[in-house]
Amino acid sequence: MTETILDLPIKIKTNEPLSKYTYTKTGGPADFLAFPATRSELLELVQFARQHQLPVTVLGNASNLIIKDGGIRGLVIMLTKFVNLEVHDCTIVAQAGAAIIKVAQAASQASLTGLEFAAGIPGSVGGATFMNAGAYGGEVANVITAIEEILPNGQLVTITGADLNFGYRHSVVQDNHGIVLTTTFSLQPGIQPDIQDKMDHFNQLRQQKQPLEYPSCGSVFKRPQGYYTGPLIIKAGLQGHIIGGAQVSMKHAGFIINLGNATATDYLQLIALIQKTVHDKFGVNLETEVQIIGEDKD
Repeated sequence: MTETILDLPIKIKTNEPLSKYTYTKTGGPADFLAFPATRSELLELVQFARQHQLPVTVLGNASNLIIKDGGIRGLVIMLTKFVNLEVHDCTIVAQAGAAIIKVAQAASQASLTGLEFAAGIPGSVGGATFMNAGAYGGEVANVITAIEEILPNGQLVTITGADLNFGYRHSVVQDNHGIVLTTTFSLQPGIQPDIQDKMDHFNQLRQQKQPLEYPSCGSVFKRPQGYYTGPLIIKAGLQGHIIGGAQVSMKHAGFIINLGNATATDYLQLIALIQKTVHDKFGVNLETEVQIIGEDKD
């Protein structure tokens, strides 16, 4: 249907449960939810929201994310139709909604090295850029050289080099609150079989060590300096602990899985318990890596 409340020629879902789209299979409703397919549609949505003072929340594929059970007010935009990517010599330009896994695969097919670590990261390009995603000793900061963004005032900008302000699970996007349109990856020539072998190895490690068979939000906590999160949680006696339908994974204690009927509140209560227990026992503050957004349920 076309939502007449917003008076836009774009299909808008109203009061849509976001649990249908998140990797945790939890989350309350969005007042309005849109899936723009073109840059002009996205700009039109952003402009309309500004004119009508609607808050805007932009999501990729909602992997490393917990949306609270009260949902999100205003307009939620999901960029899952922004999936184009192009390879030019040693450069890949990918739209924000493209899966970072697909970019890694394209790099391998083009005999380009530098993105092997991302072979199994379930996020989108925009999400990976936003949080400087990384795994197995690599992070996207090492290979991203430019991004295109829409700033909150509607301005289109290109940001390059040091201005990307990458840090551990941090980028300029978190500072300027823009919407990533495209990300440019600059890679190096490599030997295709070697690249693919490395990707296969990383994916095999993921299968062995991560609870991929369950819905989850991925790695919940940032790694605290001098420690590993999983062993801390195990030593705190919380591996396997359950609140509601959420459980600290028996396969990897750094993950919280949905056993089938979890709510976002279950996740948040379990996160808070882990943080308190680890702090009380070891004096270590665990900071969440997963993004937590939305409102509590009344």
